[in-house]
Amino acid sequence: MAEIVFDEQTIKYVALFQDLTRTTVVDCVDAGDKLIFVVKEGDIGKAIGKKGENIAKLKRLINKDIHVVEYSEHPDKFVANVFRNFDVKSVQIEQRGDVVHATVTVESTKKGRAIGKDGRNLRVSRDLIARHHPIQSVSVA
Repeated sequence: MAEIVFDEQTIKYVALFQDLTRTTVVDCVDAGDKLIFVVKEGDIGKAIGKKGENIAKLKRLINKDIHVVEYSEHPDKFVANVFRNFDVKSVQIEQRGDVVHATVTVESTKKGRAIGKDGRNLRVSRDLIARHHPIQSVSVA
C-alpha cells in the first residue's frame, strides 16, 4: 500500500471537508475535475448531509465534483464502496500471479460511466483502492 501524503492544497480541502461535515477524513484524492474523500466507516451519511447538502456546499466552495467513499478495512467492501454510484452487483478478489486483482460487476447500463472516458474513472478508482488495500489491478464487468 502506498504511503498517503497530502500536499498543501489537499490539506486545505480535508480541513474544509471535516469542518463542514464534522466527519473524519481517511484520505483525499484530487483527480483534477473531482475530489474524492474517503471517510471513516459509519461517517458516510453525516458526510453527505441531509439531501446531499454538504456535498452541494463543498461543490460550490471548491468548484469541483465531490465524491465521498466510506472506508472499510475489508477489501471487497471498500471496492464496492468506491463503485457504489454504479450499483455494484458483486466484487471478486483473486490472486493472478503476483498481482491481486479485483473484478467489480456493476449494473450493465452504468459500466461505461464506471470505466470513464479512456478508462479515467477506473484508473482513479484503482489508484484510490491501492492506497488502502494491496490490490494492484481492477476491472469492471
